[in-house]
Amino acid sequence: MPLEILFFSLLFLALAVGWWLGRRERRNRLPPPGTTGELSRDYFVGLNYLLNEQPDEAIETFVRALEVNSDTIETHIALGNLFRSRGESDRAVRVHQNLFARPSLSRDQAARVQLELARDFMAAGLLDRAERLLSELKDNPSETGQASQLLLIDLYEREKEWQKAIHAISPALLRDNPRLKKAAAHYACELASQLLSKNNFVAARKQLKQANAFDASCIRATLLMAQLELQSGSAKAAIRILLRIPEQDPAYIPAMLQTLADAYRLLDQPREFMATLEKLLSSHQYTSILIHLAETLRSQGQHQQALEKVDHHMRRQVSLKGVDYLMDLYLHQAAGEERAHLLTLRNLTNQLLERKPEHQCHSCGFQSQQLYWQCPKCREWGSVKPIIGVEGE
Repeated sequence: MPLEILFFSLLFLALAVGWWLGRRERRNRLPPPGTTGELSRDYFVGLNYLLNEQPDEAIETFVRALEVNSDTIETHIALGNLFRSRGESDRAVRVHQNLFARPSLSRDQAARVQLELARDFMAAGLLDRAERLLSELKDNPSETGQASQLLLIDLYEREKEWQKAIHAISPALLRDNPRLKKAAAHYACELASQLLSKNNFVAARKQLKQANAFDASCIRATLLMAQLELQSGSAKAAIRILLRIPEQDPAYIPAMLQTLADAYRLLDQPREFMATLEKLLSSHQYTSILIHLAETLRSQGQHQQALEKVDHHMRRQVSLKGVDYLMDLYLHQAAGEERAHLLTLRNLTNQLLERKPEHQCHSCGFQSQQLYWQCPKCREWGSVKPIIGVEGE
């Protein structure tokens, strides 16, 4: 509570300074009778609320006391932003709407208040109102216009209006914003994914080309293009595209393996698949590669070779997932008491694996079982990757 008192004391000081600046502007004019006394009384009432740990009542008193003029606009904006940051969007809207209605605001001041009001509406979930305000501001040549564009793009992203989000991105905004380039590529990938689900390959290909134009290093676009080729029957093209991923970002190799397996299966080329996996495993010691290789050996009737390969690899670089799979291989050969012991151990590793996330956001640390292209926590695009190490790959 002392920290809260300190915080609102600083707010009181800021409001007092704002009032003083406004009053200084009118110092040559005689104030109406009783004005000074009334204002001072309001401030002392507010201070009394503050000292008695009643910050809400204190703020209401300060707002009533603080006159709107050119010197106090920033204070009013900051006060509305404070309400919004505390989750009180309705009060933030009231402060900013009251400010926006003032005819004395300059064009830049009005645009600034309109932007904050749009943020209030977004925080309150009134996205249609926020969209209207931001659409009016996005062509403003000032910094407010650029901020409005970014906020409008964010709004469309939250609504999953991917095409609108792309249209809202101006070339100038895209040129100087690497993070926006990455996001725009994923917007195009979202549209491509929807089109692929309907087997609309022509339109999906167009979206994926646009995604590559936004961000040539977009792994998701590469994966989707491979899936497109596979769905349209071009397995060789799918393999060629997938093998770009180790160069783009090897952390995503585990995410491409199932599509790679499907492509080789369509071509009926298990030996070529195993050769590709061996090459990948020589450079990237991921358990998922090892398991796909062992499973392919087993499908060819080479169970012992699969067991020996996994056992050899686990002795050099252990992982929980690899040990679990190795016990499964041993179970197929075990009997009696040995099998019972292995089953007990396998149940334990299964329980551990059920609780272990397989992916982690490199931006905020969020962990999950599945691969998200946008982190559910920090909303960063392309930041969630497979976990590498004993508890992961």
